[in-house]
Amino acid sequence: MSNTNNTSESQSPQQSSRKTQSSRTQSSRKTQDSQEPQDSQESQESQNSHKARRPRPMEILREARAQLAELTGMTAESVSSFEQTEEGWSLEVEVLELERVPDTMSLMGSYQVELDPDGQLTGYRRVRRYERGRADARGSGGR
Repeated sequence: MSNTNNTSESQSPQQSSRKTQSSRTQSSRKTQDSQEPQDSQESQESQNSHKARRPRPMEILREARAQLAELTGMTAESVSSFEQTEEGWSLEVEVLELERVPDTMSLMGSYQVELDPDGQLTGYRRVRRYERGRADARGSGGR
């Protein structure tokens, strides 16, 4: 009997060692399993936020005015035309080119501004120049 006890005693530390290794493996699997959904959730959220983070029209308008003012050094006063195109966005921005007294004699310029889908300015050009106080001979709407 003593041999049997010795044998069972000698196996007992090995079995407990195996149980410990088994529980460690299971806990690391659980940790990996719990991390995988978080990782996939984070990647889904980043994909969704990239899709959802498309600029809103008001953000496009503000950004276009700011970029044009920075490039030209003139004050962008208003946007008279705004539309989404296949290439991004197209706007017509009214700019104060030369301030005069009285204000109705100030020179204004209409600039055609092109933006990419993210709202970054890709090009602009002046399409007309006029005095602020003069009625527009062209139809309204910029085009």
